[in-house]
Formats: sequence, structure tokens, C-alpha cells
Amino acid sequence: MNGDNFTLSEKFVSPSYIRQGCQARRSHEQLIRRLLEQGKCPEEGWSESTVELFLNELAVMDSNNFLGNCGVGEREGRVASSIVARRHYRLIHGIGRSGDIAAIQPKAAGSSLLNKLTNSIVLDILKLSGVRSAASCFVLPMATGMSLSLCFLTLRHRRPKARFIIWPRIDQKSCFKAMITAGFEPVVVENVLEGDELRTDVEAVERKIEELGAENILCVHSTTSCFAPRVPDRLEELASMCTKYSIPHIVNNAYGVQSSKCMHLIQQGARVGRIDAFVQSLDKNFMVPVGGAIIAGFDESFIEEISKMYPGRASASPSLDVLITLLTLGANGYKKLLSERKEIYSHLAQELESLASAHGERLLHTPHNPISLAMSLDGLQADCDKAVTQLGSMLFTRQVSGARVIPLGREQTISGHTFRGFMSHSEAYPCPYLNAASAVGITREDVALCIKRLDKCLKSLKKEGSGGKGASCQDESTAE
Repeated sequence: MNGDNFTLSEKFVSPSYIRQGCQARRSHEQLIRRLLEQGKCPEEGWSESTVELFLNELAVMDSNNFLGNCGVGEREGRVASSIVARRHYRLIHGIGRSGDIAAIQPKAAGSSLLNKLTNSIVLDILKLSGVRSAASCFVLPMATGMSLSLCFLTLRHRRPKARFIIWPRIDQKSCFKAMITAGFEPVVVENVLEGDELRTDVEAVERKIEELGAENILCVHSTTSCFAPRVPDRLEELASMCTKYSIPHIVNNAYGVQSSKCMHLIQQGARVGRIDAFVQSLDKNFMVPVGGAIIAGFDESFIEEISKMYPGRASASPSLDVLITLLTLGANGYKKLLSERKEIYSHLAQELESLASAHGERLLHTPHNPISLAMSLDGLQADCDKAVTQLGSMLFTRQVSGARVIPLGREQTISGHTFRGFMSHSEAYPCPYLNAASAVGITREDVALCIKRLDKCLKSLKKEGSGGKGASCQDESTAE
């Protein structure tokens, strides 16, 4: 209620009580005013009542919620189900206009304000997380793979003759298909083995540039967050090389926002060389439903160019989800989650190392990977030919999700390109292994349960395979 309505309320309720209610309302409004003034994530998280008050205020600014609205167009924000309307806080019009996802929608001032505020708050969080010189970003209602495709399609207009994308290998289908979908030819550069780690072969990248000709290369497509024993690409060297040859550089930072090391690599790469855009997932970094990504960069005009490449208006759901989450957490709450994740990474590494030692295996030494860990499965492979793949099935049926078991020699063909040793990021990694990751939101209880169940599965498989190499493992559904 506004001031006049509070005054009128004093005819029915004691003025002292009304003034108290007015003060309570004002405390919510002060938080909202500060958000609108600064455009940054609040230091402390908001209560649910403040968040919902703010969203309801935004919703009444959209034409579908006007009391006297008369809609005669084809898109008037009509919703058949009240459940759906409540799920979206009656913010129905989405974001953008038919020609520009970042444009203001005349029918939806509230949704447009939500979109602009979300982008501003997310940029603040990216800076807080380590990329201090990021100039612009926007939330896109597509996951990381399609968002990367949009970046490549935007570069096509700048480099119409280019058809190749140089890509240090990472065995993740969506980032490979992102290049194919955009109509380009990926040039896969194999990684080099340094100790246990798979690292960027910078010299091989440069040889490919010279072989193909810089003018024929759309961009270098590098990666930060990845599964061990693959580690983040050497971004500084790649960024410097892109500057040297005047080639764009797009970084797949899928779940790297939660890692200060990944964000530092991007910041340093932009400082010493060229990074045109970096793309990250909403769900992996901010614990929201799948369906959104952030495209960010250091040149505001190029990020705007990407946003204008998106055809049509778009769903506001990913923007709404991340806005609610960040307002609820606040900057301090998000920083606390990042700190806890880093602590649990060390704890997970210790627990995996102890477990590996107890089973005659070892934790692979991958100090340059700040999120993912890998444990060898050499002994398991020796005990039983099928045990490695069987372990993955056993863990999944025992509700250990996210653990990846990587056998030797797997092949996978994607869009005509055959990857040997698929999922290991290498044609011939020396050993089979198991992955586990410490991602934002993980708890010590998650680690304890994983280690307990993994230990039980390994003991069961070792017992079954004790007949010697080549022994037939029993069906995992009967293994306990």
C-alpha cells in the first residue's frame, strides 16, 4: 500500500499499529530501492517475503495483469492454468522482442526490468567470482552448448570466409556438437600427457593455425571446467596466440564460475591476450533448473552483437530463477557456498586417496583441476575384464550419481568424427579411472555416502574377480 492507503487504514485500526505496519513495509522497500540504485547483488540475502513482494510488484507492471487490459493480439500473456501462472509469478510475456532478446518489451515493463536487473546482478557475481574486468553479460534461455553455437554464429558475420574452429580436445558431446550445429568444422587438437594430467598442446594449436591459415579459422574454442585428468586449458598462452594471429577466442566455462582458479584463468587470459566471450551454465553454478546460460565478455559491443543474433523473444524462466536465487543467497551467501565447495574438494581428495590406497589404487595427481578428481582402477581391471564398466552400473543403481567410470579403449563417433578413448580426453590414457567432483552445493554427507558405497562396490567386485584375470563377473544386480 502507498502512504495514502496507510493513512486511510487508520480509520479502522489504531494509528500506532498502522504506523508499525508501514515501517515494516518500508524496510522491504528500502532493500528494493537499494537494488534498483546499485544494480548489484545485495550483500545479505533477502527473505522470501521480500523476494515475493518484489516479484509481485514487477508482475503488476506487465500488461497481462492490468485490471482494465483489453488484449486483441496473438500474444497477450494469456495462461490457461492458474498453477502455471503462479509458477511464473504471473510474469508471462518473457524477455526481449522479436528482433532482439535484450530489447525492452512495451507490454511488459516488469519483465523487462527483471531482465535488465538479472543481467546486472549476474555481471556483479562474475566480477565477485574473479573476472573483475568483465564488461557485459546476459542470461540466455538455452544451455551451454546452444549458447556456444550462438557465439560461433555471431562470429560468422565478422569472419564470413572462416570454416574451422580449433578445439583442444575435451570429451563432452555438447561442446563438440555446438560447433557442428553452427555449421563449422572442428579441428581437434589432442592433449599432451604431463604426469597424470592431460594439458593443452599449445605448439600443436599454433601448427594448426599456420597450416590452415588464420583467415580460415573462425576461433579457438577452449575449456576451463572439465573432468580430471583433463585440466583447464592454458588460457594465457592461447589468448596470447589469438592476439598474435588476430583470431577470436571463445571459452567454454561451463561450471567454472564456482572455481576461483577457472575465473582467474579467464581474467588473466583477457589481460595478456584475447578472449572474446566466455560461456557458463546457470544450473551448474547457481543451483537452478537446467535451461539457461550466461554469455559474458570484455567488449560490451560484441556481447550486445551476440544478444541481437538470438531470433525472437525468449523465456524469462532462467532469468527469474537465477534472480530469485541470488537475491535469496546474497553475495555473502554465494561466497560462502564457494568457500564450502573448495573445502569439500580437499576433503573429497583425502577420502578418495585413502580409499584408493586401501584397494591398491591411487588418486591421480591432477593439481591443475580445481573441481574434478580421478582415481585409478588398474587393479580392478586386472581382476576382471568387465569390472570397470560394471562398477559404473553398480554405483548408479546404488544412487551414487555423477560418478563417471572410464574404461580403456572406448570409441565414439559424433557427427562423423571418431574419438578413440572417448570420455578419457585422450586416444590412449594409461589407465581406467573413476571421476568424482566437488561442485557447488555438495555436502560432507554426500562425500561420506559416496565413499561408503564405492568401498562396498569395490570389495564386492574384487571378491568376484579373485579367480584371476578374465574371470567372469556376476551380474551387478546381484552384487552386494
